[in-house]
Amino acid sequence: MSRRSRSAGSTPPPGAARCTVTVCRGCCCGSAKIPSLDHAAQLRGLRQALDGVAAVRATDCLDACEQANVIVVQPSSAGRAAGGRPVWLGLVNDLDAAADITAWVERGGPGLADPPGILDLYTFTPSRRIRGRMEE
Repeated sequence: MSRRSRSAGSTPPPGAARCTVTVCRGCCCGSAKIPSLDHAAQLRGLRQALDGVAAVRATDCLDACEQANVIVVQPSSAGRAAGGRPVWLGLVNDLDAAADITAWVERGGPGLADPPGILDLYTFTPSRRIRGRMEE
């Protein structure tokens, strides 16, 4: 994934609330189940591209294994105030999808910017039980 240049003002000021990008790396995600993807490189690329823009964290299994390689984009506090909610993306198995996620988060993420239309192909709704774990 290439780091995109940011226009002045697109990076949140220090201390500002930022989106959180949670990358599942337990159970099926990040495993040989998806052999064509370098999982460590994908996580590293997201962290590098979103450094100073969003918090990127890896987590254990999110229990959405049918969508292996799950990424959840949680809104910033401003995004949440504007109506944004966590967006679950599954089967994120190529670098172009990760680049689209990065571009969206750089523009503000859920509640503040519309995601690229291509991300509709990756969006899914997990069970209420699973969603509740991310809302906490």
